[in-house]
Amino acid sequence: MALPALGLDPWSLLGLFLFQLLQLLLPTTTAGGGRQGPMPRVRYYAGDERRALSFFHQKGLQDFDTLLLSGDGNTLYVGAREAILALDIQDPGVPRLKNMIPWPASDRKKSECAFKKKSNETQCFNFIRVLVSYNVTHLYTCGTFAFSPACTFIELQDSYLLPISEDKVMEGKGQSPFDPAHKHTAVLVDGMLYSGTMNNFLGSEPILMRTLGSQPVLKTDNFLRWLHHDASFVAAIPSTQVVYFFFEETASEFDFFERLHTSRVARVCKNDVGGEKLLQKKWTTFLKAQLLCTQPGQLPFNVIRHAVLLPADSPTAPHIYAVFTSQWQVGGTRSSAVCAFSLLEIERVFKGKYKELNKETSRWTTYRGPETNPRPGSCSVGPSSDKALTFMKDHFLMDEQVVGTPLLVKSGVEYTRLAVETAQGLDGHSHLVMYLGTTTGSLHKAVVSGDSSAHLVEEIQLFPDPEPVRNLQLAPTQGAVFVGFSGGVWRVPRANCSVYESCVDCVLARDPHCAWDPESRTCCLLSAPNLNSWKQDMERGNPEWACASGPMSRSLRPQSRPQI
Repeated sequence: MALPALGLDPWSLLGLFLFQLLQLLLPTTTAGGGRQGPMPRVRYYAGDERRALSFFHQKGLQDFDTLLLSGDGNTLYVGAREAILALDIQDPGVPRLKNMIPWPASDRKKSECAFKKKSNETQCFNFIRVLVSYNVTHLYTCGTFAFSPACTFIELQDSYLLPISEDKVMEGKGQSPFDPAHKHTAVLVDGMLYSGTMNNFLGSEPILMRTLGSQPVLKTDNFLRWLHHDASFVAAIPSTQVVYFFFEETASEFDFFERLHTSRVARVCKNDVGGEKLLQKKWTTFLKAQLLCTQPGQLPFNVIRHAVLLPADSPTAPHIYAVFTSQWQVGGTRSSAVCAFSLLEIERVFKGKYKELNKETSRWTTYRGPETNPRPGSCSVGPSSDKALTFMKDHFLMDEQVVGTPLLVKSGVEYTRLAVETAQGLDGHSHLVMYLGTTTGSLHKAVVSGDSSAHLVEEIQLFPDPEPVRNLQLAPTQGAVFVGFSGGVWRVPRANCSVYESCVDCVLARDPHCAWDPESRTCCLLSAPNLNSWKQDMERGNPEWACASGPMSRSLRPQSRPQI
């Protein structure tokens, strides 16, 4: 059994691995709470009348996997199996179907799919995987198309979808996965689509690719092994000069006794045009680094599930928020964590040292030789020399890790998706609010305090029987979160202040969207013009201070309805 070299990343060392196992047997706390993490202040079970939800479904349709909010926030576009829908979400309640256009895989493609031993009941369909706004008049969409990826433009007319013409359907290889079970990501930046997906039928050739627009089509080079063959992409996030890709893969730099997953952030420059002789039509600015989300006394959360960027108008420095799980189970259950990563820290790591592969020992070590000019990953305008490109081909892995700050650690839960926003409390401070979907169909609302620890405001069980949340779309102007799953779309108002029937419960909830109005003696949304007398305490949640002039009659313990 081979162990990692001592010079490699310390958390992957066997000794530390065993130490962490020992630590799990000792008393410890986690970010935002005790051994199990924070418990929800209120828990709603499926069908709970205290939490009004709206549910959209369409007979004959399933797999509502892809969600896109229109620029004005009034229309939700939904990619389902073999169809795209436009939903009017302006009014509260059930979203109204504006129109729907079919986009099925052709009979010929379905027959070919079945001939290749794929299921004609569950796989040989067109699962919509990419749905982005191309401009004010068109959407761009891609689907699996019965294991033969295809893409097309959809014309819009007053937010309505116009039918797709067969002669405008293009090959979508490298933009959509073949297999609907494979993870993928895509983002449109300046008219160009940056995608991360599997590029072959077998699902063994991951690719990061740029298509559309005026720039050359570029992709990763599979021969150079920049990506492990099992890379799984979860997010693509643009920044000023670069586009970041978030994914997990088997760590080739660690000689471990079992297959070790690791989470990564890769980046490419927007102005990359590829090489002239070397790396023609390939990225010349590709770099990747390890993401580390861990907490003392815990096994590493080494499998990234989703990542989002806090909106640019945030008063804080830009941060990436990502959901992680661990490849290891403790006590038969998995745990999840949310970690925050500073964009400044990510860029610092990408400006640091590289690793290189010693071909004699097959081990990765820190490169200590001279640097080329421009250095690998530089977004310089001029073409790079053959010498610089040769160096870049072998020095794409950064030596340092990007270390995240754990905000929320929760055992017995596997988070699948994340949406974030900031909400201003009565204290004038902005508070980070996170909405988290789980593998069992729950939606958690968490709020991060000033000490970077999170508390759970509520847990909503959306379905009578467990099934995963597949997508989340926050609609700020509508005050709602939309949840995509196999059978439709849930509309969840982002706050439920009226459930707190006393000042005590309202203040203890520490929900920045809610405050106690002593005049009406109700817990209300922060929407009224005169809030001077309203009560809220986001940092301490202290009703003795906030509600000193009012009654304190209810229990201070979390509420939940007994499960029947």
